[in-house]
Amino acid sequence: MECAVEKEELLRCLYLVQGVVEKRSSLPILSHVLIEGREETVSLGATDLEIGIRQQCKAVVKKSGAVTTDARKLYEIVRELPPERLILRSSGEGWVEVSSGRSRFRMASFDPKEFPAITPTVGTDDKKVAVSVALPGKILGEMIEKTLFASSPDESRQNLSGVYLEAQPTGKLRMVSSDGHRLAIIEREAGIAEVDAWPHAILPRKGLIEARKLLEKDEDSETDLALHGATAVLKKGTTELSMRLIEGDFPDYHQVIPKEKKNFVSFPREEFLSAVRRLLVLTTERARGVKLQIEKQKMTVSVNTPDLGEGTEELEVENNGGDLTIGFNGRYLTEVLNVLDEGLKINLFLKDEVSPGLLQAEEDPDFSYIIMPMRIF
Repeated sequence: MECAVEKEELLRCLYLVQGVVEKRSSLPILSHVLIEGREETVSLGATDLEIGIRQQCKAVVKKSGAVTTDARKLYEIVRELPPERLILRSSGEGWVEVSSGRSRFRMASFDPKEFPAITPTVGTDDKKVAVSVALPGKILGEMIEKTLFASSPDESRQNLSGVYLEAQPTGKLRMVSSDGHRLAIIEREAGIAEVDAWPHAILPRKGLIEARKLLEKDEDSETDLALHGATAVLKKGTTELSMRLIEGDFPDYHQVIPKEKKNFVSFPREEFLSAVRRLLVLTTERARGVKLQIEKQKMTVSVNTPDLGEGTEELEVENNGGDLTIGFNGRYLTEVLNVLDEGLKINLFLKDEVSPGLLQAEEDPDFSYIIMPMRIF
């Protein structure tokens, strides 16, 4: 194989590969990127056997073929090269050469025939008809951003370590996440016609982190999301990201969604977020409790950590209910407010001191955040 490709084009493709490449594996080839040159493109692929990515770069291919080499080392080399066109060529059996101007590098390569399949196999139900939906990258990226943070980082709780995906009778697409202490739900219009054909699926956390990177730029471009058997595939432009769905059932989250939305307190996002951030300075990793004392048109937010000290913040709020004192994990409050846009008015619906709180932005009722209360003395 021999091809010429612009540095910035290759660097862009290699950047997205880094998150998929397996860092620690008993299979050394999983740390490599598969480089295939055909016609006027170079295809780059990587996989960790659960997630795979394939993307194309414009190139001048002088000789078709395929090679593999260490993905991270290639990325670091290309990043440091001058902004010129560089040459990739196979250099004898087991080697690949990278050159640009006066720079020459020779890197080890495995047999490309031994490289695993980029797309995870779909299993025994591969004859099942795939379902797909096309969304602007900005919308899909927002849905991931507003749910992924609430999923469980504990890989032993597999059904909570990803984001649940389902189609709604209204044709909207819904994403749900939970770590057992909180729940994030978002719906967006997707124009899904055959709702009954859509399966319920749990998208893996790592795959969604890579999807979020992919959707960071060119937000207005259309992105296709497809489900086929045990695999989800995200396509945007010349990039295809595939991920194996998490096996198991997502908990029945409907049971924890508050049914009543009578009593609520309203406040500006920025004021409340700033107050809680300041108060969290006087808390520890093991104790992030924040007390909300609501009375008339005032809310007092406070913390009390015996070894560190105590602090209070007062906010003017709109309160259509009675007086109430409730405690929440302060980090859970700041994390949800961080993914919401600036300038929003937040409504916090509360039933009593022991029931979950429901947080919504007044301007976006299709996003909900349910948070379990804490007992704070």
